[in-house]
Amino acid sequence: MTFAALAQAPDRRRTEAWLLAVVVLIADFGYAYTGLSMTGRLPGGLPGFAVSMLFVALVPHLVLRRFAPRADPLILPLATLLTGIGLVLLHRLDVTYAQKPRLKIAEAASGQLVWTVIGVAVCIGILLVLRDHRILQRYIYLTMVVALVLLMAPAFFGADMYGAKRWILLGPLSLQPGEFVKIMISVFFAGYLTVNRDALALAGRRVLGVQLPPGRQLAPIFTIWVISLLVLVFERDLGTSLIFFGVFVIMLYMATERTSWVLCGLAMAVVGATVVGSTEPHVKGRIMAWLHPMDIFLPQAQRPPGLISDQAAQALFSFGSGGISGSGLGQGHPELIGFAGNSDFILTTVGEELGLAGVMAVIMLYVLLAQRGLRVGLTARDPFGKLLAVGLSGALLLQVFVVAGGVTGLIPLTGKALPFLAKGGSSLVANWVMVALLLRISDHAQRRREPA
Repeated sequence: MTFAALAQAPDRRRTEAWLLAVVVLIADFGYAYTGLSMTGRLPGGLPGFAVSMLFVALVPHLVLRRFAPRADPLILPLATLLTGIGLVLLHRLDVTYAQKPRLKIAEAASGQLVWTVIGVAVCIGILLVLRDHRILQRYIYLTMVVALVLLMAPAFFGADMYGAKRWILLGPLSLQPGEFVKIMISVFFAGYLTVNRDALALAGRRVLGVQLPPGRQLAPIFTIWVISLLVLVFERDLGTSLIFFGVFVIMLYMATERTSWVLCGLAMAVVGATVVGSTEPHVKGRIMAWLHPMDIFLPQAQRPPGLISDQAAQALFSFGSGGISGSGLGQGHPELIGFAGNSDFILTTVGEELGLAGVMAVIMLYVLLAQRGLRVGLTARDPFGKLLAVGLSGALLLQVFVVAGGVTGLIPLTGKALPFLAKGGSSLVANWVMVALLLRISDHAQRRREPA
């Protein structure tokens, strides 16, 4: 290697180290400030939280220095910062829930901290074991079989919680298979499209000025459409269905560069959502809450059929009361949303207490993380790595969109967890698996770019 090439790796890790130091300081300051704001004293768990955040930042950084020295220097700090913000928000909610025992909401921050450590450990394990991401291409069909089993398992063995069947109960623990399925389907689609991209790029008939794909090649997208509808019908899980189908369309466009695939995908999504939304009661109720959020405060006889929750209305009140700069961390009333405040509605806590500025800052962190993933896809030399990085980044963006769009009233609520921020061990571990894969692909791509 040349001296210039050898100098690139230490510079990347040095930049990452400085960013991680800032991230740890931000998280520790937020945790301490929350305690001072709400109770007037430093929280008793501050030393343990500080040590945990140091572990979450330092150990992966040291592993990257040894086993992936040319990995992207921003992915790990961005993921760590989002995780730290989520832990601070959950601690803030726990303090309020503890002060109001009538809500009967269990503590979440300590459990989320344990899952954070587990997620980071899984990320480290992947970096140690998976030295070349292209090995995954050998097992794409096995991966898809496992993904389909996990995807359909809640419909037959899952528990009906909060109106949807997306959980599998394992004793005291609950598992959301959909969080891992989004990674598995990205691996399968990347391998499948790498082999069949030429056939899928063929042009068919021209209808209304749009060059449609050949009828024979529509079979894959039709199959995925049917599967996503089955998930929506049997599990009443709108979020997983949208992400599952959306990731495939994004990766298909990336592989073929044909707009007709996107148009076909959008048309199928609209048709499927319309049919299921008008027939499935739970999905129909979410649509009613989206169209008429304030009608929940009318007398029961005057409410639209299926409207039973005030969470959508309370979320709008939270964003409205936050204004530009918010009421201050710990000074809002997120408990009015109930148990959902530490899941998909955790963004309303940001909007109320940190204002529009805080919401935009959090969304920009997600955008930056997805941008780094897309950049990894653009720099990767192998088609499989390129498509896999784009698929993982697209899944992240889609999940943020369906959650943020739901709580802000842009689209109907989906009930998915906001990545890294919301309570949920399955979501957190799956997101750290995604981080590990992006880091491995970026290290491989940079090695290929450097001169020998």
